[in-house]
Amino acid sequence: MKAIIPAAGIGTRLRPHTYTLPKALLYVAGKPIISHILDDVVRVGVSRVVLIVGYKGDLIEEYVRRRYPDLDVAFVVQEERRGIGHAVDLCREEADGDEPLLIVLGDTIIRSDLDRITTCEHNALGVCAVEDPRRFGVCEVTDGRITRLVEKPEVPPSNLALVGLYWLRDTAGLFRALRHIIDHDITTRGEYQITDALQHMIEQGAVFEPFGIDGWFDCGKPEAMLETNRRLLDDNGGAPALDGCVVVPPVAISPGAVVEGSIVGPWVSIDEDAVVRGSIVRDSIVARGAEVIDAAIEQSLVGANAVIRGALRRLDVGDSSTIHFI
Repeated sequence: MKAIIPAAGIGTRLRPHTYTLPKALLYVAGKPIISHILDDVVRVGVSRVVLIVGYKGDLIEEYVRRRYPDLDVAFVVQEERRGIGHAVDLCREEADGDEPLLIVLGDTIIRSDLDRITTCEHNALGVCAVEDPRRFGVCEVTDGRITRLVEKPEVPPSNLALVGLYWLRDTAGLFRALRHIIDHDITTRGEYQITDALQHMIEQGAVFEPFGIDGWFDCGKPEAMLETNRRLLDDNGGAPALDGCVVVPPVAISPGAVVEGSIVGPWVSIDEDAVVRGSIVRDSIVARGAEVIDAAIEQSLVGANAVIRGALRRLDVGDSSTIHFI
């Protein structure tokens, strides 16, 4: 079994944090986004991973090779961002063949028993009921089979959104369909969408079934990052004992962080080399090397190497910033 993870996005809605890091390396609930995804695919027995990178892709490659030294991983560069379908098509030489294929989008953390999707008899797509399906790819289901897919429809055929999880038993059929939409210049909103390729497969007789998921966490915007941090910490956060501190679970504090004389939590993630001293921090993410000194913050993203001193504020502070409240 192989896996493809498209992670070439710029992450413009997460600026200033993505000025210095690709979105896949942003820290949430104790580790970077890409680690949540890779840990999941490795756990279900994926033998080879193809990572599609673009913006600051060298940082993703350096992190993955260091963090997962035994993982069989290839990196494919998407120079032009022309849609997920285009990105996956670039992996043809690395992933085409007889083996089943798992595709997980690189900015979405999915909570479900992925072992179940790999036992599906047919191709399967991860789905979740949503209030406003117009923002997503949507599927229509009849008698337990997916009969139609539409990318971001104005009039949705159902409220079942595609969550960015795709299980392909017919890997060769997927790549034929991708080549079909590219050769015939079939685009949606100016991009080659994997949804259009999957719809072509359905029209050619391929069988797809819906796979309901337990949790679906988008990391595309600051408020979504914080919500994801809360939800994941509720499931997996702890309450480490820190001398001279009050820890209100759930939290995730790296062993390499320094936390002194502070009240931390709930829903706080503190990365390596960060320093929190004499502060109150709740419902926030403090990135690698950042400092929060004599301050009180909540619902805040503190970027790598940023420095916060003094006062109670709600912040979205980019990397290498320095803020003093007097």
